[in-house]
This record gives sequence, structure tokens and C-alpha cells, in this order.
Amino acid sequence: MRSTLHPLTALTAAGCTAVITTAAASWPLSVAVALGAALLAVRAGVGTRVLTAAAVILAPLWLSLLVLHGLFFPEGHTVLAAWGPARVTAEGLSFALELGTRTAACVLVLLLFSCTVSIPDLVAALSARRVPPQLGFVLASTLTLLPAIAGRLDRIRQAQEARGLVLRGGVLSRLGAVRLQMVPLVLGLIEDAGTRSQALDARGFGSTGPRTSYREVADPPGQRLVRAAALLLAAAAVALRFAASWPAGWTS
Repeated sequence: MRSTLHPLTALTAAGCTAVITTAAASWPLSVAVALGAALLAVRAGVGTRVLTAAAVILAPLWLSLLVLHGLFFPEGHTVLAAWGPARVTAEGLSFALELGTRTAACVLVLLLFSCTVSIPDLVAALSARRVPPQLGFVLASTLTLLPAIAGRLDRIRQAQEARGLVLRGGVLSRLGAVRLQMVPLVLGLIEDAGTRSQALDARGFGSTGPRTSYREVADPPGQRLVRAAALLLAAAAVALRFAASWPAGWTS
């Protein structure tokens, strides 16, 4: 299910939400934003994709935060448990919780945007704003890169299994299969990049003349006001964050 918002409205909302959440540095707000993004993803019909991708991204990050800050936080004074040089401190756990929830909120918000935005509408909207086509192509390619890689990897796996290669065995079998899958995956992506480059050159992608677009995206005035308000709120949140931390940074 695609979002009914204008692509730039959705992009602005996602980016400003991430900025405000980061500037606020409050784990209750981060948890609320993360839950809100997860609920919106479920309502939009992309909950499985968003939550699965978020779990893959956040699980190793949370584990590293727990190890680095939960066990080896140098500013920690309230020791809850100790095993040699490793100390579990309340300050370390609090810092890991704050950083982990903040990152989770930003990841979920951006994944929600990437899974619900219409890529052709986004490129058309950027082109209508006289944004350099190279920037629009990079953004669109970034949003479609992971699905393209996942689809190609699945086709490679199916082709190898059809030739008798067993990929669903134990851990060692899976690790060995990764190497066999990465070679055709990388070669295929390089070939795709060359094909796309030739197609873009044939369509005058690098030309500097005026451009037209067959796709028109309606941009209601109300959504323009929403974007302006979101940008102002994000700027205010950053300014307040700098104002709150300026005296400590100045005295040091």
C-alpha cells in the first residue's frame, strides 16, 4: 500500500521526525516514535517488511551497544554487577537505552518512508523542483537497492538449488553457500550498473537542457504548509539542543 501523501511531504516528515527525535535525546519520546512508526507500517500493509528489516539492522547494533556501554561505560559509577574489568553500571545501561531507542526510532521512520513512498512519484516531484537528476536517481536507487538485491539473491538461490546445490543444511553448509551466492550476485550487480548507465546516457540523463516529465504529482497547498511547519519544528529542536549544550561545551 502506497502513501497518499505527496512524496516530498512523506520525505520531509520522515527526515524531520528523525532530526527531532535525535535532538530531543529522550528515550520515552524515541519509544513513542518507534511504536508509532511500527503501527503506521502495519496499517499501511508493510509491517512485516519494515519490522523484519528493522530487526536485521537493529539486533547487532543493540548487542554492540549493550556490550560497549552496558559493560564498559567509563563514566559509570553505580555498579550493578562486575566481572573483572567488565562492570554493569546504571549509567551505562541508561546511555545504551537512550542511544538504542533513538536509533530504533530513526530506522523505523526511514524504513516506513522507503516502503510506502512511490519511487516514480518521488523522482517526478524532485524533477519538478529543479533538483539535479543525479540526486533524484541516487535517492531512487538507494530506496530500490535492497529489494533488488533480495530479489536477485533469491533467484540465484533457486537456480543453484535447481542444479543440485543444497543451501538449507546446517550452519557450515549455509556459510559455504554464502560464498557461492556472493560471486554471481556481485557480478550481476556490476552488469546491471553498466546496463543502467548506457540506458541513462541514451536518454540524455547527463544533458543540461530543459526537462519535461510525463508524470505529474499533485501538491496541495495544505501539504506545503505541513512541510514548512515540520522544517521549522526540526530547526527549532536543533537550535534548542545546541542552546542546552552550549554552556557545557563552552566551559570545557
